[in-house]
Amino acid sequence: MKRVFVRMLVSMLLLAMIVPLSAFAQKKMTITLWTKEGEGEEGLGGETIYGEIVNLTKKFSQTHPGVEFEVVSYGVEDLRQNFQSAAFAGAGPDLLWTVSDHAGPFEAMKLIKPVDEVFDKAYIDKFVKPGIEAVELGGKVWGVPLNVGNHLMLIYNKNLIANPPKDTDELIKVGMELTKDLDGDGKPDQYGLVYNLNEPFFFAPWLGGFGGWPLDGTEPTLNTPAMVNALQFVQDLKFKHKIVPMECDYDAADSLFKEGKAAMIVNGDWSLSSYLTDEVKKKVDLGIARIPKVTETGLWPSPMTSGIYFMFPEYVSDDKIEVIKDFVEYVCSEEVQLMFLEAHMRLPALEEALTNPLVTNDPIIKGSSDQMVVGKPMPTVPEMRAAWDAIRPNQEAVMAGKAKPEDAAKAMQEACENLIREMKK
Repeated sequence: MKRVFVRMLVSMLLLAMIVPLSAFAQKKMTITLWTKEGEGEEGLGGETIYGEIVNLTKKFSQTHPGVEFEVVSYGVEDLRQNFQSAAFAGAGPDLLWTVSDHAGPFEAMKLIKPVDEVFDKAYIDKFVKPGIEAVELGGKVWGVPLNVGNHLMLIYNKNLIANPPKDTDELIKVGMELTKDLDGDGKPDQYGLVYNLNEPFFFAPWLGGFGGWPLDGTEPTLNTPAMVNALQFVQDLKFKHKIVPMECDYDAADSLFKEGKAAMIVNGDWSLSSYLTDEVKKKVDLGIARIPKVTETGLWPSPMTSGIYFMFPEYVSDDKIEVIKDFVEYVCSEEVQLMFLEAHMRLPALEEALTNPLVTNDPIIKGSSDQMVVGKPMPTVPEMRAAWDAIRPNQEAVMAGKAKPEDAAKAMQEACENLIREMKK
């Protein structure tokens, strides 16, 4: 009788274990994840962030039988445009890994779910306030932060400049000294400063340093003395002081710095790990500082801060959301966030992780954090898209010497107002 009872008990326990597992195993599904992470720059461990994402999905699938992932990489703008097109047809991805400024247009078009519908407040409260505030709209949160920052800073090569300039007067002075024609062909072979000259995101810190900002709430504030002065400043860096190249996009600036041909570069936290590889360290002894204070105003340039976020498409089914929720909790765990910190120098978004010695004791990470605290959150309202589109061509005209700063500022304002009107039709 005792044996029969034991066998029955064991059978019941096995059944209790097998039924849920079988039920779960039958839920075979493919989760399509779109990410803005490319397959380019490798981290300190030799893996790209795209590769890290693929590895994380494989590890997750090992503990979730029947769940597979398809990871698709797009550039930031391509991801935004492709998602908008696909989501309207209900045929887009199941999960987004993207930037905070996508929250505004996606929310306005009702393409994503509020995070509050997926996670409870206790979970959301685990993340640092700047990370959450960057994706708050209408009293709701629209993304789960993977990391915070995503900000620009002054990165310098100690082999060429021992200490970073403290203000823009010093930046110009040492920049002129460090811009050199080394081979006597009449063209500089080494520059004091390099950065993406025509990209509005890289112009934004200077605008903030002169006391301006693209939007006041949802109203464009582009035709201002601050804008005119900031445009004049960056134009002078090129044509008057000649401390930056005549032509310089992101890749050109990045290459010059890695080759030891630029003393300073303005670049983002995402680039740090690529400057710490063994190959680059042969020519670059890395230093991090704030972008120098604007002498004229006494203000620190204010790079836009945001982060990288998970966002949830509105159309995703309930059964998939439960699996996606587990995956997000896994990737946003302290262990994984610290992995991204060590391998790719990305600041964790979890409050607890930011107190880890890996953050507090590392001079590079500390320098990045020091820059972030004088940044400003990137506006996530849809009107910011109009501001970007209005700034870009006029900034390009100024940097090509084809437009005066005051004319460009006026044209920016008019273009932005027109674009916003079109958006609201």
